[in-house]
Amino acid sequence: MPRAVRLFALCLAALCGAAGARAEPAASPWFTTDQGEVRLIAAQSYVGDDPAIELGLEFRLAPHWKIYWRSPGDAGYPPRLDWTGSQNLASAELAWPAPKRFSVLGLETVGYEGTVVLPIHARVAQAGKALEARAALDYLTCSEICVPYQATLALALPASATPQPGGFGPLIARFAAAVPGDGRGGGLALAGAVLHAGRPARLDIAVRSDRPLGRPDAFIEGARDVTFGAPDLRQGARPDETVLRLAVSGPPGAASALAGHALTVTLVDGARAMSGRIVPAAGSPALDFLALWPMLAIALLGGLILNVMPCVLPVLSLKLLGAIEHRERSAASVRIGFLATAAGILLSFVALALATIGLAETGVAVGWGMQFQAPLFLAAMVALLMLFAANLWGLYEVPLPRAVADFAGRAALGNVATGAFATLLATPCSAPFLGTAVGFALAAGPVEIVTIFLALGVGFASPYLVVAAAPGLTRFLPRPGRWMVTLRRLLGLALAGTAVWLLTVLAAERSVGLALALGALMAALVAALALLRPGRARQAAAALLVLAAFAAPAVVTTSSAPSAAAAGPWRPFDAAALGDLVESGQVVFVDVTADWCLTCKVNERLVLDSAAVRGRLTAPGIVAMRADWTRPDPAIAAYLRRFGRYGIPFNAVYGPGAPAGLALPEILTADAVRAALRQAAGDAPNGRG
Repeated sequence: MPRAVRLFALCLAALCGAAGARAEPAASPWFTTDQGEVRLIAAQSYVGDDPAIELGLEFRLAPHWKIYWRSPGDAGYPPRLDWTGSQNLASAELAWPAPKRFSVLGLETVGYEGTVVLPIHARVAQAGKALEARAALDYLTCSEICVPYQATLALALPASATPQPGGFGPLIARFAAAVPGDGRGGGLALAGAVLHAGRPARLDIAVRSDRPLGRPDAFIEGARDVTFGAPDLRQGARPDETVLRLAVSGPPGAASALAGHALTVTLVDGARAMSGRIVPAAGSPALDFLALWPMLAIALLGGLILNVMPCVLPVLSLKLLGAIEHRERSAASVRIGFLATAAGILLSFVALALATIGLAETGVAVGWGMQFQAPLFLAAMVALLMLFAANLWGLYEVPLPRAVADFAGRAALGNVATGAFATLLATPCSAPFLGTAVGFALAAGPVEIVTIFLALGVGFASPYLVVAAAPGLTRFLPRPGRWMVTLRRLLGLALAGTAVWLLTVLAAERSVGLALALGALMAALVAALALLRPGRARQAAAALLVLAAFAAPAVVTTSSAPSAAAAGPWRPFDAAALGDLVESGQVVFVDVTADWCLTCKVNERLVLDSAAVRGRLTAPGIVAMRADWTRPDPAIAAYLRRFGRYGIPFNAVYGPGAPAGLALPEILTADAVRAALRQAAGDAPNGRG
């Protein structure tokens, strides 16, 4: 029998049973599903002379299934009751016993499992008269998937004051005792709270207890657009005081708004629980030096490896050309030149850090290489690359007044510009260790961002610093000669090729027409420099063409190009479908890429499009998803943040053996992909693959 038909038959049988079955005294019939059952119960089997009466909503849930607390966390909703149609019921207030935390696929939810009774403090309109309680129940029950239900529970209690058999008083009282109070009965008290803004933000709650806390948990209510992680414990200022440190996540600026705002805290520590209100004071974010030092080493290594990534090679070749040209110069001159290039790199990384901090504080999502999602930036880079290429081809030289030229030479401004240019071209590339370091920085505060970016800059500038420390290394370079004219032309072609690549990125991000127009302007620029005689006419023509290139993205109103349809084994990325696919036993490979990410393209060409890996991605039971981040996409940015990543490439594999996802290295190998697919499928190391 199909599952849908079987489920319908079970539900129909349950409803028919509810209509005809004889319920226990002081209880409604059970509403039964595949995931459990629920009914309405009363502490006594009659109304009596007291207008107050204790009711309860009793759930008996199947293993691994849960319902939600009044504040469910990252997902879900709590049970809701509508008492319309009840007779002689004046009021009914639902109470909530102490809940527990559930962590599934990176989501933090709060609720109950097993058997739970939600106490209901009810009052009848007239004591001594019969009560007909009719509750329309709407609730959600979840495991790896969620199933919503609606049911009507009916409970009738006679008016007789003569004691009747039955009633669920002890059961309701047991769960009512688990409803958090003010803490005095359990020796608990809230002693204050401090909110430390930043990235990541944290909330420190001071708790005083007459005995050591065991494994406490804290659930926060009253904060909009903000979620709180499970607490870590720290020793407080007094022997009887413990600080619960909760990570705070949410949109930029949302956490800092909690300072001075009243919050409700429900504290659960085993059988003890309490609920109270706190008003967090604002505190300054503190540096975690134990976590910072390893990240500095990772950042240094990531910056060093960035030197050999394809984005940077054209600029490194320019520096190599300059080193050959200055081979015969003094050691002091070589040292100044390379130190100036290193200074340009460091200044550029500091500028990137400050820009990142500024954008983050204004609520803009930030990430490594995201400026390549801006058409104006792409146009500027295309124009600069073509100007550099034309200079290498010998089409123009910019004459400077003698005083300016002398100052520029002494200050090595050209070398500083080379370092800055190398940094700009490096940002669409991601290297091993780079994503980890940048993710740590962007998830922390301003001090960490500047520190990590400086470490990246030092790593990136280390080849220049080595030559500056040992200028004699340039003696191993070949002597200058006529062969360098050919080398300059070849390097100019390399820069022009980089400009063409950026035009393809612009075509994907904005429109093909804009990219063609900008390419035509650059061709006209080269032609003007090559054909016009040196003088004002050539300079004016070149200046107008460069200005037009900078202005083109701002004035062209062509709408963004639609995303290309996923080709080959790839389907469009859908974060919401990951859980269902894994639950059905499938393995999901996620590739986050962009047209401006050269490392992504290298991964695709050498690994993902190879016959061995492509065959695995098209095998039965494997789903390949591709997320295109060429243009800004908040959903993709939020997905990356779940793994602490703020740049690409990024790849992850999900499956029964890895429901939360396995993050892969930035630089892929076929063996790493196949091993991750096997692990996600739950295979043994020597299993299929």
